[in-house]
Amino acid sequence: MSAPILPAKSLKKDALGPLELLAQNIAVISPTMTAALIVPVMFSNTGDWSWLSYALGTVMLIFVALNLNQFASRFAGSGSMYQYICKGLGNTVGGLGGWSLIWAYLGISIAGATGFAVFAGTLLGMIGFNHVPPVALFALCVAISAFCAWKNVALSAKVILILEGASVALITFVCFVALGSKGFAVDTTQLTPSTIPYSSLGLGVVVAIFSLVGFESSTAFGDEARNPLKSIPRSVVLSLILSGAFFVFVTYCEVMITHGYSTTLDQIATPLNVMATLVHMPYLAAPLSACAMVSFFALNLSCLNSGGRVIYIMGKIGLFHKSTADSHHKNETPHVAVLVMAAISFLIPSYFSVTGMDPLDIFNDAGTMAAFGFLAPYILVTIAAPLYVKSLGQLKPFHLIISGAALLLLIIPTVGSVYPVPPAPVKYYPYLFVAYLIVGGIWITVQHRRLLIASRGFPDMVPAQDA
Repeated sequence: MSAPILPAKSLKKDALGPLELLAQNIAVISPTMTAALIVPVMFSNTGDWSWLSYALGTVMLIFVALNLNQFASRFAGSGSMYQYICKGLGNTVGGLGGWSLIWAYLGISIAGATGFAVFAGTLLGMIGFNHVPPVALFALCVAISAFCAWKNVALSAKVILILEGASVALITFVCFVALGSKGFAVDTTQLTPSTIPYSSLGLGVVVAIFSLVGFESSTAFGDEARNPLKSIPRSVVLSLILSGAFFVFVTYCEVMITHGYSTTLDQIATPLNVMATLVHMPYLAAPLSACAMVSFFALNLSCLNSGGRVIYIMGKIGLFHKSTADSHHKNETPHVAVLVMAAISFLIPSYFSVTGMDPLDIFNDAGTMAAFGFLAPYILVTIAAPLYVKSLGQLKPFHLIISGAALLLLIIPTVGSVYPVPPAPVKYYPYLFVAYLIVGGIWITVQHRRLLIASRGFPDMVPAQDA
């Protein structure tokens, strides 16, 4: 019988402070991505009330965050929601949650690489280079991301913080200029109750929640954070509130400034560039595209970090090859797991690109499919939270209320992603994800039976009912 596999060296302790953890979450949420590409999609569903969908989506996910923080405030590790679900629902269900998270982080990392290529291509086109192969841009993005993730987790966090911070600051500046161009008058068309699109508001909330997924990614850094039982829960809630508020503000501004424009917002491919033109600052088109490009790079990097740590801890348990459970002897990073993530996040979009698929289409498909990978662990951790607290003898009515509320609210994006039935090929994505879960479930069940980890080696990761 094989024993659980131990890493050659632990991850670097006390490497990340509160600001770095917050930056990690925000980078996966990627506010720039929503401002640059997703708001027009939202507008196509909910029109002038698009900001409301983001507000409702933020409130909904706060309930999920409260459940997740029942774990984060009591336990710190490298496995993100994987370990949390294990503690509440057992190792097999937890393994399925971890398997789902790998899908999610891989999908978002691919979205990061393809988004980088889209805006890098735009910038290169501005200086006369119009035929740079997307694969070369994928390689550039992923190679630098992989190096940062391999080298130093603190370096990665600082890079993410600077890049995403600069991008959000510039977008916020343009939004305030847009408000100023209208005399800071209230846009009453976005506040008239009689125009609320009740029939499509649910679909708008689905888009909003998919824009906000990833707010929990700092939970994957429990072994590397300073004072993790306080800093991680705070980063989870704060990143959600800040990103949600930013989405509401940016959406309001984009809708307001494009009223009366020759092209409706849902048909605008680059809303930030159009906004800059409408406020008579067209020279900001290049800086905005550059900010979007580096933000997508930060997105790719943050997902390599988070996904790599999920693979690392699952390898540590014995679900993957023992090499994935190793950490670099000098850098103290999960280098093998990170490089596995990097390789896949490069190879998949490269394959579709060389077969003729446009990078923006790859971006849309990868982001859509990744969202399913987040929803499943959100549901599982919400179910697991009161069970975990009960096992500690600390269960209170509050825990049951927030769990029940979160589960009810999560029904909206779950059902909304499959009904009304979306057009092809999107309508097939849920079935592809379910097939992925079935394969993972079989693999994880077989591995758990072989290793018997529920009774050996890592009792701190195994719920009482599994011991």
